[in-house]
Amino acid sequence: MRFMVLVKATKDSEAGAPPTRELVDAMMAYNEELVKAGIMKGGDGLQPSAKGARVQFDGEKRAVVDGPFAETKELVAGYWLWECKSLDEAIAWVKRCPNPMPGPSEIEIRPVVDLADFGDAVSPEADAAWKRLKKEVGDNG
Repeated sequence: MRFMVLVKATKDSEAGAPPTRELVDAMMAYNEELVKAGIMKGGDGLQPSAKGARVQFDGEKRAVVDGPFAETKELVAGYWLWECKSLDEAIAWVKRCPNPMPGPSEIEIRPVVDLADFGDAVSPEADAAWKRLKKEVGDNG
């Protein structure tokens, strides 16, 4: 199963506060463990929301809202894409993670939807197109 592991933002990450050298070293060691175990398939940190934008949809209308965004606890500061046997395995790996922030922090784990999860909503043509696209971007998941 694939999981999106989301490091939630904090006031420090939204302020653009750089991590300490010790934290960078600890996270690199942790990422190396994930890669050696075959768990980590990708991941990165994200710039503060002040450097981003949101596009809001309402029917055919599109509206762009520039950051920063007010609700820090709802924002993401970084992510990993993992391949684990189960949610329990993903939880066990997150518990081993160094605290990614200087103070209290939170990491969210979400299973990635597989196209097959949509059942009859997926036509054979859409299924074939998705498989082709995933192959083109090098995604074997």
